[in-house]
Amino acid sequence: MHTLQPKQIKLNSKELKELLDKYNISVSQLPVVKSTDPAIPKDCVKGDVVKIERKEGDKINLYYRTVV
Repeated sequence: MHTLQPKQIKLNSKELKELLDKYNISVSQLPVVKSTDPAIPKDCVKGDVVKIERKEGDKINLYYRTVV
């Protein structure tokens, strides 16, 4: 992984449930990322949710994407 590439982590079922409950949304309401994207973890399959940690200055912003 390149140093400028944001860290991408596959969420487990507990983390996913907490995320969906926190924002009162469903998986289908999250933005998507293709399974062929070279940046996503290799063990991701269609339907998984990936947490993306982007560093901007000294702050880390979190983004979530559903693998399609």
